[in-house]
Amino acid sequence: MTTLNTAAHAPAWSHARAAWVMVLATLLWSIVGVVTRQLQAAQGFEITFWRSFFNALALLVIFPFWQGSGVFARFPWRSWAFWLSGLCWATMFTAFMVALTMTGVARVLVTMALGPLLTALLSRVATGHRLPARTWVAIVLAGVGMGWMFAGRLGEGGAAASTEWLGSVVALGVPIGAAINWTVVQRSQARGASINLVPAVLLGGVLSAAFTLPLAWPLQATAHDLAWLSLLGVMQLAVPCVLVVLAAQVLPAAEVSLLALLEVVFGILLVWWLAGEAPRPEVLQGGALVLGALLGNEWVGWRNASRDEQVPLGPA
Repeated sequence: MTTLNTAAHAPAWSHARAAWVMVLATLLWSIVGVVTRQLQAAQGFEITFWRSFFNALALLVIFPFWQGSGVFARFPWRSWAFWLSGLCWATMFTAFMVALTMTGVARVLVTMALGPLLTALLSRVATGHRLPARTWVAIVLAGVGMGWMFAGRLGEGGAAASTEWLGSVVALGVPIGAAINWTVVQRSQARGASINLVPAVLLGGVLSAAFTLPLAWPLQATAHDLAWLSLLGVMQLAVPCVLVVLAAQVLPAAEVSLLALLEVVFGILLVWWLAGEAPRPEVLQGGALVLGALLGNEWVGWRNASRDEQVPLGPA
């Protein structure tokens, strides 16, 4: 399979610089809640359409500068895995933005954070990869946290409570799409074929924009809305995507996963501080359990990997 050669463009960064770039990427990701609360007329599928459209447009400009003029010819167009990965990205883009219009930012971000654990679980089913005990414990604890968060408004009546609960269900499309996406990549790599995820992000943006345009029509976004939505597509999605790819060439995968959790923290704090959207108590309680499970699992895995690297393997 033909793939993009990102290794040839790997940055000569120190570990500290790569870590700070990863933190910057999570901060850019986290502005989505604040930005969507500034919109005047755009709603639902139209928000998704414009964000995906501007993301794809930005990547169409970024790729030639980053990878050279022939970059699009090197996309793995004939690979089923590439198209499935793009479809997963499109699902994630759409579910995430639609959920934000239906329920609180904190609830969506915590739900989205389940991605690594769902990926581990799906990998166990699809590839037979054995999960360590710490990951099973994390999956159970995260499930309890999500159950507590989802059950918070079940006893309440009214359209608002129903819409918020449905928004939480829609938000599950993000970690489910992510789990399928990463499992496809793992299986392809196990068979000797690698997939570059950044081109798949571009494909996902194009597919998401194409799918949601009919549902968003007639477009109602004002010039004010378009300015904010272009910020989402470029600075909240396209640019962080590239930054993470570059940082991941320096940082271990476990460290990338740990730092990525900052998006949830930043996102909740920003929308609370700048938009006045305080998370409900059950979201904070359940979210703390989910993030604690994720943090503990990744931290133990990182420490075990670091210890194994320090163990001498015998005489050279």
